[in-house]
Amino acid sequence: MDICRDRTRFQIFKHVMFSSVFWLGAAGVPAFSQSPQSAPDLKKILGPNACAECHKEEAEVWKKTHHFSTFKKMPRSKEAREIADKMKIRRIKSESLCLTCHFTTQAVGKKKKPITGISCESCHSAGKDWEKLHSEFSGKTEKTESKADAALRWKKADKLGMIRPAAIYKLAKNCYGCHVVPQEKLVNIGGHPAGSPFELVSWSQGEVRHNLWYSKGKKNTKAGPGRKRVLYIAGLAVELETALRAVGVATKNKEYAFRMARRADTARKKIKALGGLIPEASEIAAIAELGYSAGLKLNNQAALSTAADRIAVEALALIEKYDGSTFSVVDQMIPGEEKYKGKPAK
Repeated sequence: MDICRDRTRFQIFKHVMFSSVFWLGAAGVPAFSQSPQSAPDLKKILGPNACAECHKEEAEVWKKTHHFSTFKKMPRSKEAREIADKMKIRRIKSESLCLTCHFTTQAVGKKKKPITGISCESCHSAGKDWEKLHSEFSGKTEKTESKADAALRWKKADKLGMIRPAAIYKLAKNCYGCHVVPQEKLVNIGGHPAGSPFELVSWSQGEVRHNLWYSKGKKNTKAGPGRKRVLYIAGLAVELETALRAVGVATKNKEYAFRMARRADTARKKIKALGGLIPEASEIAAIAELGYSAGLKLNNQAALSTAADRIAVEALALIEKYDGSTFSVVDQMIPGEEKYKGKPAK
């Protein structure tokens, strides 16, 4: 029987709430996730100051977010301390279990050192290989660099690991990598929430929005209708993929497995509904079918991983093929601005 149908057991754990301490704790790639980007190389983390040299306005926006404040607030919170005690973690900032999602961490010798909260490289990847390349205008100036030069520069930066805003799928993978908690014991033993009630549009267009570059910091532009539609669909696909992988690695019929199975079931139902609204986008129907192709049960990792891998392929194909301009029917499903998580600066 699928885990998500075991409602009697699930009710036992219904009391678990999503604490505000973990409201925006995102941005690591879990061990079980087979995403296009690999886990960050901590030796290549430069830190937010390297980005803030040019992205001053974006840095100021970041400092007003939960992503920034988690560095000081999370280790001092009562909820975090209770979880740490259950997990036998003495110092929250010295344990990799916490460092992956709640901080930006560098490698200092053989040790891991958290240097700030969830920052630029948490989302856009460790910058050592691409930071200078992406900002040098091909050795020219912003005005003299040709479009061909710029295209080649961005292509090189992509190959070196930079995750740009256009790479919706990769960005979403980083978000869901922590907003859907990747550690079974952390949930079952530590009592950590199994994840956030995350939805890509409302969480990316709220306080974390920082679309300031092209207006020279004058206007924090919100996503247009087409991009929001693609964000919504991509978010559901990544949610389903991530939840399926989580069920696959679950080992016990406990809170973690129940929560992840419920997430997967909810996501696949929404995607199936989307497929009915946009029949011309065959990738959506394929993702829905894949979501139902493997049972949400323990000891089924091979089938669940295969389904998740194929969902990733379909999601990438969808994002490459469509810009959302013809998907106006999806607007009825996308949360309105009143549901955004926090208010964006400017």
